[in-house]
Amino acid sequence: MSRYTGPRLKVMRALGCELPGLSRKPLGERDYPPGQHGMRARRKSDYGVKLMEKQKLRMNYGLTESQIQRLFREAKRAKAPTGAKLLELLERRLDNVVFRAGFAPTAVAARQLVRHKHVLLNGQAVNIPSIRVRPGDAIALVDKARKIPMVLECVEQPALARPEWLSCDEKAFSARVTRLPEASEVPFPVEVQHVVEYYAVRL
Repeated sequence: MSRYTGPRLKVMRALGCELPGLSRKPLGERDYPPGQHGMRARRKSDYGVKLMEKQKLRMNYGLTESQIQRLFREAKRAKAPTGAKLLELLERRLDNVVFRAGFAPTAVAARQLVRHKHVLLNGQAVNIPSIRVRPGDAIALVDKARKIPMVLECVEQPALARPEWLSCDEKAFSARVTRLPEASEVPFPVEVQHVVEYYAVRL
């Protein structure tokens, strides 16, 4: 399954949740699912509830289905609880770190910065959004990227409050990973246990 490139607000309405990594637009008054029957209260099946929680993660972090399945398998092999480990692995993606550091308005835009080699990881230019950062890693923008209007606006007014596991220097357009992120620091509501149960019977 390819990466989603369609209407983002429509996805957030369908999932009933604002996903900061997908779009800065708020749901506003239309906080019900899209479509002519969207305002009708419909009871979701157990499968539907679990699927929605999985889709929140996939859409917010911009992953394909195969990518999130691969991360789930890795989280399942870890000694830590599977759900918490999965969220940690997702938060440690380089494109997400660039977004959480306040250098891009969404994770989608942060991925573009990484793809175009506007991001330095420990002083080296990289273009792989899925690179996993570790405590002590330093992230910075190249000189050319520091003049991009979108970046300048985001540094002054970040889409989200910067997390405690990142130490950011706005003037230097840089950030450092101080520790591993925790599951409670994910910036949107998600019942990760439903995701674990969803994949437990499918992988």
